[in-house]
Amino acid sequence: MTISDNLKIIRDRIANACLRSGRNADQVRIVAVSKTVDASAIESAIDAGVTIIGENRVQEAWRKFQQIERPVQWHLIGHLQTNKVKRALQFADVIESVDSLHLAKEVNLRAQERGKAVQVFVQVNTSGEASKFGVHPEALVDFLYSIADLQFLRITGLMTIGAFLPEPEDVRPCFSLLRQLRAAANAEKIKNIELEYLSMGMTNDFEVAVEEGATHVRIGRALFGKRED
Repeated sequence: MTISDNLKIIRDRIANACLRSGRNADQVRIVAVSKTVDASAIESAIDAGVTIIGENRVQEAWRKFQQIERPVQWHLIGHLQTNKVKRALQFADVIESVDSLHLAKEVNLRAQERGKAVQVFVQVNTSGEASKFGVHPEALVDFLYSIADLQFLRITGLMTIGAFLPEPEDVRPCFSLLRQLRAAANAEKIKNIELEYLSMGMTNDFEVAVEEGATHVRIGRALFGKRED
């Protein structure tokens, strides 16, 4: 199976999930997770129709960004340390993993230095697992108020990493919660914040995430094959 074949299968699965939930498949974007994937495979994915590349590690992403001269959007989806924000903003169109006021302020500062606002998603810990990063669900609205005045952040969505469970259906509550949190936050009508996007779902559970309203699904193995960690 080629990357192009895999992408077609993924799109078909998304379309079927949208059909089940009364959505339009055009509302769902595939973020091709390219952790440990080399530049040539990423280029093959772009040639097949991928438009968003998702990277976990800043230095790895920066190296690939310099190698790949294709019109593609880059998302940073892994945990971001404040000392790597300056580098991240050299390639990232979207930072999906803003999870603290300290980090939000640093991203805002570095974006201001560059004179260009950056799009960010707020990461929420919907599984309650201590091993995962993210704002606590009950603290989300207060967190959004605390970052609303950071003028160089375009806060447009929420992101979550669902619980790692063998049955995709068991992960549904994580995705349902994120959708409900977006609705509650948007109802607050916080200035400068309109949450349009929900980044949730990966290879094991993306169909359930789509059924729950995902606008971005982060898919690596199903597209590129098993990776070497």
